[in-house]
Amino acid sequence: MIKIGLISDTHNYFDPQIREYFSDRDEIWHAGDFGTIEIAEQLADIAPVIGVYGNIDGQDIRKRYPLNQRFEREGVDVWMTHIGGVPGRYCLPIKEEIENNPPDLFICGHSHILKIARDQSLDKMLYMNPGAAGKQGFQVYRTMVRFTIDKGKVLDVEVINLGKIGQEA
Repeated sequence: MIKIGLISDTHNYFDPQIREYFSDRDEIWHAGDFGTIEIAEQLADIAPVIGVYGNIDGQDIRKRYPLNQRFEREGVDVWMTHIGGVPGRYCLPIKEEIENNPPDLFICGHSHILKIARDQSLDKMLYMNPGAAGKQGFQVYRTMVRFTIDKGKVLDVEVINLGKIGQEA
């Protein structure tokens, strides 16, 4: 069993609540737009970070984190990228691969829109976008997600509301 904290689009803002909510996590997954390498380092002080770079990330982030990560955890095939689209409308650079070889769990960020759904057309692939945890963007609430993976199943999915975009912890 592994406990995951999932976050995206921090845009160089480290909400103090992240430490509280992710303190018991085995890994933190960041789906891009860290903002600065310092955000990655602050997260790594809590738990090991698996991440991908986003469209706003500079070379410091891009040297450490790739565009795509495809890996396995506890029997679950995971694919994470920053710009992925949504179920039924995946982005062109990944559309063919995701349709021909769908993972069990597809994670992306970028839209700042929290969405967790099963894609029925792709062998019930689980899609997750944790929304945005940073203060930049049009979203009303800053969000992130935590969950557990055990014996090939994603369990205990919990959305964490960090507050309205104008509020700080």
